[in-house]
Amino acid sequence: MAPEKLSRDTVVEQAIKIADTEGLEAVTIRRLAQELGVTPMALYWHFKNKDQLLAALAEHLFREVIPEFPPDAPWQVRLRAIVEATVGVIRRHPALTSLLPSLKQLDVTSFRVATNTALELLAQAGFALEEGFLISGHLLHGVIALVDGAPGCPPGVTGEEAVEWRRQKRLSLESLPADQYPCLVEYARTLVGEPDLDRYYAFGVDLLMSGVEALAAKPRERAGWT
Repeated sequence: MAPEKLSRDTVVEQAIKIADTEGLEAVTIRRLAQELGVTPMALYWHFKNKDQLLAALAEHLFREVIPEFPPDAPWQVRLRAIVEATVGVIRRHPALTSLLPSLKQLDVTSFRVATNTALELLAQAGFALEEGFLISGHLLHGVIALVDGAPGCPPGVTGEEAVEWRRQKRLSLESLPADQYPCLVEYARTLVGEPDLDRYYAFGVDLLMSGVEALAAKPRERAGWT
């Protein structure tokens, strides 16, 4: 690619492709230059260092976290939409979880907008600002835990390997003493086929949101807050 035709968005999109397939640590200025067929100096025209590149990557992805919804929609509906959108983004781009701890140090406007929107919605629910900030953080970490803990085989296994992986996992549970671990032995029967990931994520979002909604229903009973 000719350097004069290299756009900032092109660089960011290529960085996302590398991160999706090989992880965030594989995203370097040198690697991007090689993939795009330019010299590293051509990339420094857009990004002075890797931090600026990672900030642009996060900026691009977090634009998807604020979905469109009717302005008069209840706070629960809008907050759930944000949580679901965040789940979707991190499912598609799991390397983003490695970047989240450093977002506070990076200049990522879309992340700040998403956080501020969540705080506004939680204020509508009756939460104090300090509570809202805690809740928004717990929701984000809950989403990360959902993605990191998704059921299924390790990445990179083939179809045949996946069948054998599930079989071995099932056998390890079925071999437990049934009189001591009856529920685990029974649970092993559910490991025959591939897990229903859509159901898993829907249940996880329900679990996160039900906690927030239950707490909002009795805001004045929480100790330490007024």
